[in-house]
Amino acid sequence: MQQESLWDVDAAQHYDTPGAGMFAPEILGPTVDRLAELAGDGAALEFAVGTGRVAVPLAERGVPVTGIELSRPMVDQLRTKADEATVPVVIGDMATSVAPGKYTLVYLVYNTISNLLTQAEQVECFRNAARHLTPGGRFVIELWVPELRKLPPGQTAVVWGSEPGYIGLDTYDVLNQHVVSHHFHFDDTKQAQLSRGPHRYIWPAELDLMAQLAGFELETRHADWAGAEFTAESRSHVSAYRYRLEAA
Repeated sequence: MQQESLWDVDAAQHYDTPGAGMFAPEILGPTVDRLAELAGDGAALEFAVGTGRVAVPLAERGVPVTGIELSRPMVDQLRTKADEATVPVVIGDMATSVAPGKYTLVYLVYNTISNLLTQAEQVECFRNAARHLTPGGRFVIELWVPELRKLPPGQTAVVWGSEPGYIGLDTYDVLNQHVVSHHFHFDDTKQAQLSRGPHRYIWPAELDLMAQLAGFELETRHADWAGAEFTAESRSHVSAYRYRLEAA
C-alpha cells in the first residue's frame, strides 16, 4: 500500500465531511485558532495539506498558508475551495520537497507524520521543517498515542471504533512499529466496503528525539488543540517544537 495509490481520486472525493468528524466546528475551530496564534505575523506551511481542511480556514483568518502535498487528486479537491493565489501548493513528499520562502510555522495535523513508514523518513520530515523555518519558528505535530496497552499477549488487532454502519480496527506489527488501520463501512446488505491505511507509529519520547536531531526543542505538549493537559491516559497529543536559534 503506497501513499500515492491510497490518496487517489476516489479517496479525495470522499475525504471531506463538512460539519462532521474532523471537519466538526468543535474540532476544526480550536485547531485553526491555535495555529493562527502560533503563526503570529508570519506565514505558515502545512505538510500534507490534503484538501485544505485546515489551510483554507487558516488562510481566511489572514495567515499566508502554503502547502506541500503528494496527491494531485487531493489538491484538485482543494482547488474547489481555494485557488493557487490563496493557498499555493508544491506537489511532492513532505520529507524532502521544498516550498519557496521562509515560515514562522510549519505544521502537520491528524497523525499525518505516521504516513511516513520508516524512522529515517520521519527524521527527514523534521529536518525539512527546520529547512523552511525562520530562527525561533515552530513545528507543530498532531499525533495519536499508540494504544499498545490494549493488546494482550498474542493479539495483534484492536477495535478502536464501532458505530452503526462502521467498524474501525488496527492491526499491529510491534517488531517494526507498523500499524494498518482498517475501515469497514456496511449497510443492511451482505456487502461491505474496506479501506486501509498503513502507518509507522511513534512514541512521544521518540518524537522528541527526532526533534532534537533536527535542531528543535519541545516547547509545549497538550492533549488537544484547546490546551487540555497531556496525561498517561491521553489518546493523542499536539506537540509544539521550537527551532533553536543556535541551530540556524
